[in-house]
Amino acid sequence: MTVSWKNGKVAVTDGPYAETKEQLGGIQVLEARDLNRAIQLISQCPGVKLNCGTIEIRPVADINDIVRESERRRRKETSR
Repeated sequence: MTVSWKNGKVAVTDGPYAETKEQLGGIQVLEARDLNRAIQLISQCPGVKLNCGTIEIRPVADINDIVRESERRRRKETSR
């Protein structure tokens, strides 16, 4: 997904994505429970409203299993 500022509001579209010949201005890694939450978080970044360009959102990995295992271990440790 791409997030940008158009006509005074946040615009979310399915592409276009940066091509290999284009330069990236930076990278952010954030944890979000799903794509909708990631869009919500990115929409609040000042760079969006300042129209600093389009921000691409790409999933890196589904970490649900890792989070569940971590929560299970923490519950086990606190029950001692």
